[in-house]
Amino acid sequence: MRFNELISKFTIALTNEECALLDKITDLAPLTAYTERDQFVIENLVRKSLLSKVNKDGTTLIRKNEYKT
Repeated sequence: MRFNELISKFTIALTNEECALLDKITDLAPLTAYTERDQFVIENLVRKSLLSKVNKDGTTLIRKNEYKT
């Protein structure tokens, strides 16, 4: 039996704050464009693999990973 057959729906627990911030992020954006609190929430979303950090020319950019709800 495959793992996908055992788990029909896999969900990642998100807080309301994380959901709101994840909805605001649409495209590549520099990490410094966000407030300190938002940067902390972004770090949590990176740990949950919902966002990725991309280093480009010494600037850290944030991009949304594909996630289907």
